[in-house]
Amino acid sequence: MKKESQIFGIRAVIEAINAGKTIDKLFIQKGLQGELSKELINLLKKENISFSSVPIEKLNRLTRKNHQGVVGYISPIEFQDLENLTLQIIESGKTPLFLILDQLSDVRNFGAIIRTAECTGVHGIIIQKKGGAPVSADTVKTSAGAIFKIPICKVDHIKDAMYYLQASGIQIVAASEKATSPIYDIDLTAPIAIVMGSEGKGISNSVLKIVDHKAKLPMYGDIASLNVSVACGVFLYETIRQRL
Repeated sequence: MKKESQIFGIRAVIEAINAGKTIDKLFIQKGLQGELSKELINLLKKENISFSSVPIEKLNRLTRKNHQGVVGYISPIEFQDLENLTLQIIESGKTPLFLILDQLSDVRNFGAIIRTAECTGVHGIIIQKKGGAPVSADTVKTSAGAIFKIPICKVDHIKDAMYYLQASGIQIVAASEKATSPIYDIDLTAPIAIVMGSEGKGISNSVLKIVDHKAKLPMYGDIASLNVSVACGVFLYETIRQRL
């Protein structure tokens, strides 16, 4: 991660949270003691901010400064509320088009997807708080600044977000090589959210069970899968083609 978004020290992290900054990643030394660290932990619980307990060696690798057992990264963007965003899109009369990223972990893929999503008119990108690629300076760079132009919603659980979208009349389409139907047989002119999986494992089975449609891309080469950002681009441009 780039140093410009890094903060370190217990008091600095407390002040950042109290100032309303979005903490994207937070690492706290295992077994950290003291009144100030208790104050930080209580604040994290109150604000529902997750963190990772790590050995001091990890923190020393992240920074050579006096970190006091705490290193965090401030997100360069403010995340949007999914329910408010969904209502805004529906009330505007537009046909909703969302993108759901299930445990995508590569920062460059994430940035490339954000860039394509902005170019194709995606109304919002939904990611999970835990387990996904961070919104870091590298993400900003790879997205060519598109990250500042498209709403991103960070949710506790992908499945809960999907249930909410379905209840709002938005169908969930999974991009999966396990599908029997090619993408060209799916009606993408309806209100939809497209789910893209992680680089290694694809979409998790628990997520696949609750989608409305599964769609795959035709493959004619020996390599059976595309890079996730490329596959995402194909899905989004087929959506545009159908909607034109």
